[in-house]
Amino acid sequence: MIVAMDRHLPTTEAAVTACRAIAAAYAREIEVTHDIGADQTSRRSAAGVGVTSDPDGSLPHEAFIEFGGLPRIAVRLYPEDDALITVEGVEFPDLPRDDVPAFLRAVLDGMAYVKGRRFPPGYRMVVPLPGDRTYKERIPMIGLTPWLNRRVR
Repeated sequence: MIVAMDRHLPTTEAAVTACRAIAAAYAREIEVTHDIGADQTSRRSAAGVGVTSDPDGSLPHEAFIEFGGLPRIAVRLYPEDDALITVEGVEFPDLPRDDVPAFLRAVLDGMAYVKGRRFPPGYRMVVPLPGDRTYKERIPMIGLTPWLNRRVR
């Protein structure tokens, strides 16, 4: 069932449906907030008062998803086919919306890890995806939560 969700996610609602399926598969609670209309979405601040549609007449749809349990995961799906995923405070911006299901499964399956260096000192969270794709983001040294600390290699 989850494997079928790796196809192209043409809309924000399709991505939300994929996230709901992943939450169910991993027995995680999920809370979804929808923002619909140019005056409601975060990237459309210049839309003007009372303007709900884009110039082409479409209604932009943005969703914010929070998963219960550990690790703490939040997903913001943007109308422009990209997403921001936050795992334990580590932000992964500008992810393609189609990569969201694989990214979530990698984190929830325990494939994500933290890589540390002595010099220059620092940590990076690494999330490997199928097809030799990997996402890496820097973690501030004081930003290691207990969940992240258990994944240091």
